Amino acid sequence: MRPVFVQFRCTPGKTYEVADAIYDREIVSELYSTSGEYDLLAKIYVPEDKDVGHFLSEALFDIPDIVRTLTTMTFKAF
Repeated sequence: MRPVFVQFRCTPGKTYEVADAIYDREIVSELYSTSGEYDLLAKIYVPEDKDVGHFLSEALFDIPDIVRTLTTMTFKAF
């Protein structure tokens, strides 16, 4: 499994609804509310045999009221 971090910007006033919808998908290991440009930060483990972009698009990015996302790939842990 490959960990990736995804930040979500939500429609104003819809952050809790988006967070609930993300949790309902049961693919995030951690989900945080954040300050700054983005509203939520998720840690997601993507199977090694899956394309990250396709996996995230099919699993999460169709949730209503997600305005923008930022995905950070990870590499070797130290």
